Amino acid sequence: MAKAGNWTAVKAALTRRFGAAAERLTDAVAGEPPALWQALASRGSVRAFRDPPPTAEELHMIAALALAAPTKSDLQQRDIVLVTEPDQRDALAALVSEQAWTAGAPAFAVICANHRRQRLIHELRGREFVNDHLDAFFNASVDAGIVLAAFVLAAEAYGFGVCPISAIRNRAQEASDLLGLPDHVFPVAALAVGRPAEEPEISLRLPLNATIHDGRFDDTGQRQAITAYDARRAAEQPYARQRRARELGEAEPYTWSEDKARQYNLPERADFGAFIRAKGFKLD
Repeated sequence: MAKAGNWTAVKAALTRRFGAAAERLTDAVAGEPPALWQALASRGSVRAFRDPPPTAEELHMIAALALAAPTKSDLQQRDIVLVTEPDQRDALAALVSEQAWTAGAPAFAVICANHRRQRLIHELRGREFVNDHLDAFFNASVDAGIVLAAFVLAAEAYGFGVCPISAIRNRAQEASDLLGLPDHVFPVAALAVGRPAEEPEISLRLPLNATIHDGRFDDTGQRQAITAYDARRAAEQPYARQRRARELGEAEPYTWSEDKARQYNLPERADFGAFIRAKGFKLD
């Protein structure tokens, strides 16, 4: 029997994250909530860590648990590179130095998509690989994403804190060289891993009626949902600084949608497609 959580704590966390409309969810589900539900409802990313750092044995255990996650057609197209050696760890942190906090991360787990093994299997069995198109890249990427989520769950269940770092793809070739990634293997995301130095904050999310769809996708209320969410974020969880304020000026109020619009108003990872093709993937 799974350990039970507490509905009061689940309701408080979901309401904090999604707004008042989330309160009714806990009233409609029978029985006691699993402890995992409570942990998921209240989880947050950790960017400050304390000693001691994770041991190799702890990281290997968490990685093994993550790799127990589902995988498309049992193809197992995902690997994990654990980075703990100080010089390599510092070099990886330097690649994502626009996020200054990463310099204090005691360990990294880099989640990689791996389509190299599938091609080796075809060589071993003497079978032609005839599906060399976009789906090969996509399947490996999704497998890696599943393991990324599983690693987060396993690490946090043990008491560690984690924070995903997609910025590793900003300098994907340099990261690939640092980690020795061969053709058909590429980094999807890094995870900073360690013992949290502070309680993580619950990040506010879009209201559930904007992101959960019954039967058919319907985004007719997106503008209103974004506007309401912007107001809530600005009032309850404002940004500490405005993105690209020097070029784009100060906005008042500075909202979530303004931040995301500014983020994708600047070219980023325009070379990622070329990097992936250079790894041997065909994206047709």
